[in-house]
Amino acid sequence: MKMKSMKYVTLIAGLLGLASVPGLSLAAEMADEKAQIPTFGEILDASDIKIAGYIDSSFTYSGNGNTTFTDGTANRVFDREANSFNFNMAELSISMQPDEGFGGVVVLNAGTDADVTASAGTGSNDQFDMQQAFVSYKTGGAHLMLGKFATLIGAEVIESPDNLNFSRSILFGYAIPFTHTGARLHYGINDTLSVTVGVNNGWDNQKDNNKQKAVEAAISITPSDIFSLSVQGISGVEDGTAGQKGNRSLIDAVATINATDQLSFVINADYGVQKKGTATGAAAKWWGVAGYGNYQFTDQWRLAVRGEYFDDRDGFRSGTVQKWKEVTSTLAFAATEHVELRGEYRHDWSDKRSFLESNGNTKKTQDTAALEAIYKF
Repeated sequence: MKMKSMKYVTLIAGLLGLASVPGLSLAAEMADEKAQIPTFGEILDASDIKIAGYIDSSFTYSGNGNTTFTDGTANRVFDREANSFNFNMAELSISMQPDEGFGGVVVLNAGTDADVTASAGTGSNDQFDMQQAFVSYKTGGAHLMLGKFATLIGAEVIESPDNLNFSRSILFGYAIPFTHTGARLHYGINDTLSVTVGVNNGWDNQKDNNKQKAVEAAISITPSDIFSLSVQGISGVEDGTAGQKGNRSLIDAVATINATDQLSFVINADYGVQKKGTATGAAAKWWGVAGYGNYQFTDQWRLAVRGEYFDDRDGFRSGTVQKWKEVTSTLAFAATEHVELRGEYRHDWSDKRSFLESNGNTKKTQDTAALEAIYKF
């Protein structure tokens, strides 16, 4: 009886063992197939598609109780809230630009900053803007773009992570445009010299408001890692004063000096003219200069200082005939590879009582402070 029981046990164990072999084989095959499935990142790398972006939030404070001129218009570019937490921007950039052939770029912005940079003709105040969207073609040193793209002009850009300070300069908000819609050709002559030419609908116009196009041009020279210089300009018919239209021309220069691995300087200058820009029909002129210094104490800590002067001699750009100055100090801490925290103090002053207090009084000065948190991906 015992021998018969042992036979049954041995038979059942053998059958179970045989039954388990296909299961083990199937599980191994599934694990192997799963290991061979590419990740989303690997798919993007293989397709040359790049996805990037950032999230920008802040808290701002103004000693005047607001950040407006005496006529009620904002005197700051983005950081317009006097005492508030702010969702400034969420940006998503999707691009595919191979070294040779066709490609494309789409940059989507959402947040309060998007209302400021939105082009005329697209609507505003919905906190959304398609900042850039263009088809490109590259061959050799040539890069052709057709669509909507950011301006070549200025030392600062729309993207906060790429700027030294939290608040934007006076020149960024009042001397230059943000974007253009048209065609642009960039050509790298060699590692030192490049040129750019383009035709577009003008200053921040997705749809042209006249029959004439604006022309842009730029030249950039980088003789060494220590120094670089770019000069760019744009000229075309734009809106003047009281419904008049006239030619608007602007020339801009940006010089960068990398004094050491830790210390760098930037100088930005602008000069602009708008024909029929005054009530009498005369030309309106404006000019300004901004200087930046950035010192990288450690891999995580840096200090950026900016000072600038803006002469709006006819009041065409700011709405007030004034000489406007500001100094800004920004302390930044890179908490991780993807996160940067900034604290900033800024002092603005003018030769006119152009700054409005919340109680209705006017002042020649305005003091603001801000905290900013940026997450980059």
